[in-house]
Amino acid sequence: MASEVQTQMITAADGRELCVEIAGAPSERALIVLAGTPNSRHLFAPWIGDAAARGVALIGYDRPGYGRSTPQPDHSVADAAADVRTIAEQLGIERLGIWGYSGGGPYALACAALLPELVAAAAVVGSPAPWRAPGLDYFDGMGADNVEELQLYLSDPQAARRKARKIWEDEITVTPEQLTEAWQTLLSPVDAAVLTGDFARYVADCIHDGLAPGEQGWWDDGVAHMAPWGFELGAIELPVQVWHGRHDRFVPFQHGQYLTDQIPTAEPYLSDTDGHLTLLVERYAEIHAWLLAHL
Repeated sequence: MASEVQTQMITAADGRELCVEIAGAPSERALIVLAGTPNSRHLFAPWIGDAAARGVALIGYDRPGYGRSTPQPDHSVADAAADVRTIAEQLGIERLGIWGYSGGGPYALACAALLPELVAAAAVVGSPAPWRAPGLDYFDGMGADNVEELQLYLSDPQAARRKARKIWEDEITVTPEQLTEAWQTLLSPVDAAVLTGDFARYVADCIHDGLAPGEQGWWDDGVAHMAPWGFELGAIELPVQVWHGRHDRFVPFQHGQYLTDQIPTAEPYLSDTDGHLTLLVERYAEIHAWLLAHL
């Protein structure tokens, strides 16, 4: 089933502009996707088709500093809840299901913790756990590129900021065909197998559009992930699905295990056969069905 896709600018409570992509006609209920890092509002066509077939709108937005959204330096993960509330209010949405993948996962959990009157259920897919989470070996099993960037940030933020600019210069022109080489240390064989065709083009388009204004949004996103998130996982009371693949080298498997242990309402979907990207290509219909069952 086809679904019309529109782009709309929405003004946040503090006057910032948020660029929102809307597939379908929002009603009292909808699904919102919080994309990974780097972020983009764009929605993958199969996700749109599945949501349309279920009769629900699917929405994405550029987080601050990405795409066409105004930067918000020094924002916390928790600050995303106010933006999601504003988007819902201006689109007339009274109840929503939310899922966040990769770097979007913490923001989805923030909405689950802080917007119980709006969010019915949340799912996270390949989401990182908080930095300095007790008992978590944060880097074990993580691809070398991510380890090096995060450890440089922790040891020398100024050097990390300079390196971020260089990485942005490389990423902004990456082609779908170059992604496999660019992410060589991050791609397990199962993830490399799905990073082709339409999905590879979608990923490259998200990178290009999300990073078009510069690296500021990407930098602020990473800083927020490594700082205190602004809410407690144990305070989440609504249903949460935690999806994580054992072959994930972007965000290692133990992050999903930690989130499952710390969120009282977590329903674990910890897969021995999936990676980071396979979940986005092969599991979205299950995620949508689960979220809609709670709306």
